[in-house]
Amino acid sequence: MKFEGTKNYIATEDLKVAVNAAITLERPIIVKGEPGTGKTMLAHEVAQAIGCEIITWHIKSTTKAQQGLYEYDAVTRLRDSQLGDEKVKDIKNYISKGKLWNAFENEKRPVLLIDEIDKADIEFPNDLLLELDKMEFFVYETGETIKAVNRPIVIITSNNEKELPDAFLRRCFFHYIKFPEAETMEEIVNVHFPNIKKDLISEAFKIFYDIRDVPGVKKKPSTSELIDWLKLLMTDDVDAKTLKEKDPKKLIPPLHGALLKNEQDVHLFERLAFIARRENESID
Repeated sequence: MKFEGTKNYIATEDLKVAVNAAITLERPIIVKGEPGTGKTMLAHEVAQAIGCEIITWHIKSTTKAQQGLYEYDAVTRLRDSQLGDEKVKDIKNYISKGKLWNAFENEKRPVLLIDEIDKADIEFPNDLLLELDKMEFFVYETGETIKAVNRPIVIITSNNEKELPDAFLRRCFFHYIKFPEAETMEEIVNVHFPNIKKDLISEAFKIFYDIRDVPGVKKKPSTSELIDWLKLLMTDDVDAKTLKEKDPKKLIPPLHGALLKNEQDVHLFERLAFIARRENESID
C-alpha cells in the first residue's frame, strides 16, 4: 500500500515520502500549509490511489471531540419515554455514531480526514489523544468498547491558525506542504489545462508570483485562485502579449478579482499603480 500521487494530484517527492511513512508507522499525519496548497484534496487522492473509502470530518469552531465518537440523545429518549414509545428500552436507538466510529467499524481500511483541526478549541486535539493512539473508545451508555477493525489512515489538516499540543504532535507524523515552485506549479496547471499555451503560462506565472512577493499583501493568491484566473484568461482570450504590457495604468492584472480577494490588497495595487504612473510621468 503505497501512495505515488495520481493523475489529478501532483505530489512532490517529500510529500509522497511523508504519506507513506505515516502509513507504515500507522500514525496520523498532520499536514500543514497555507490555504490552497491541496491539503484537503490530498486525503481524497490518497483514498483514490489505494482504492479505499474516505470518511471526512470537517471541523468547526463549535466542534467537540465527543462528536467524532458518538452522541447520546437523552432529551429525545426522555420525551419518548413520556409518550410510552417501546424503543426507549434499547438505548442504542438514541446513540448516533460519529466519524471515528464509522471509520473504526469499516471492514476495509479507510482514510479518515480530520479537516482543519486548528479551527476547534485548543483542548480538541487532547481529547482525541487516546482514541487516535489506541484506535478504540468506550461507550459509557452501553458499556461496550469500540475497536478499529482495520486501523484507518488518518490525515489531519491544519492552516496553522493555532498551535497544536505537544502531546498530540508526538503521536503524529508531520509534513508541511511548501507553496509550489514554478516547475511544480506548471505540472499542476497542465493537469487542469493540458492545451494551455506555454507563453501564457510564462507571463501569468510572472504576475502571479510577483503578486505573492509584494510586501504588505494581506492574502496571497493560492494555487486554486491561479487555476481560476487562468481559466478566465483563456475564456476571455487574453493572450500573453496583453499580460506582458508594461503600461503603468495596467499594473493591476486583468480579471484581478480572481487573485486579489479583499479591498486592502486591491487598494495596495492601486497605490502601486499610481506611484508607477507618477514615476513614469516624471521620467517623460
